[in-house]
Amino acid sequence: MLASSRKTRNRKICSRKRRVIDYLRISITDRCNFRCLYCMPPEGIGFKAHEEILSYEEIDRFAKVAAWLGISRVRVTGGEPLVRRGCPELMKRLAMIPGIKDLSLTTNGALLEGYADELKKAGVSRVNISLDSLQAGRFSQITRGASLAPVLAGLEKTLQLGFSPVKVNAVMTEGIEQELHDFVALAQEWPVHVRFIEFMPIGNRIRGIRKFIPREKILDRLHGFGNLRPVGSPPGGGPARYFRYAGAQGTIGFISSVSDHFCHDCNRLRLTADGKLRNCLFSSAEVDVRPYINRDPGELAGVIIDSMNSKKFDRRQEKPASERLMSQIGG
Repeated sequence: MLASSRKTRNRKICSRKRRVIDYLRISITDRCNFRCLYCMPPEGIGFKAHEEILSYEEIDRFAKVAAWLGISRVRVTGGEPLVRRGCPELMKRLAMIPGIKDLSLTTNGALLEGYADELKKAGVSRVNISLDSLQAGRFSQITRGASLAPVLAGLEKTLQLGFSPVKVNAVMTEGIEQELHDFVALAQEWPVHVRFIEFMPIGNRIRGIRKFIPREKILDRLHGFGNLRPVGSPPGGGPARYFRYAGAQGTIGFISSVSDHFCHDCNRLRLTADGKLRNCLFSSAEVDVRPYINRDPGELAGVIIDSMNSKKFDRRQEKPASERLMSQIGG
């Protein structure tokens, strides 16, 4: 497809001298069936019209060029990806692209029980479930009215079907200190990787998050539940640091993107649902790649390489974050 483009290939080689960029997050929708406090303002947001978001054919074409450039890991996100019709069919198409060795999904879990079988057959091996509380009342408060039971059912279904690893992501917002025992019990009794994530101030329209909670504060409390020793990362890698209690089936992890940022090791690009390519979650810089998707693949490859090469090693070098919220960028 791109072998004839000598100029593009040379640019590709140059990009590899800086660092290996092999991970792509693709948001397929900005819509979500939750309204989480840290993700959306109380009044909600205006969603993109259907014609404003990338078609599955466009996503497939983009992913093929990205894979040719060395992207080997793809994670599909949203919004909530499972609210978009045909998500399992897209996953199947992505799994068939040469060079993509790892295909995963991030979801809030509310629809997961009903789609887990299809996703497994489509080639999805790993699932991340956003689950900020294990208490029904607090969960409803954080999500502004969602029910916890379907999420837990979806989590259990993925374990029954053999997805591995299954990661549970909990944003460290005020009140989580009172739930640590429940999360520890989850990691002890089930083969899941519970990851506590520092709240990232993406977008400036978020209200209701009253206190930043750093990793060290939670880690200190977790030591009170037993001997917590460092362990290696489960398949899929990533920036999290993991620990395990003696005899536990799962692990406890931390993603400290605020108190201990990992820009120098970041290996990812993000494609938003409306076709914008971003190389930093904290930056406002993005490029509209939709016009290039239906052109010569070499042109698109050049744009992707430019994004790879302009990726900074310290987010303090980036432009300030834009008005876009996390659901509009892709988690």
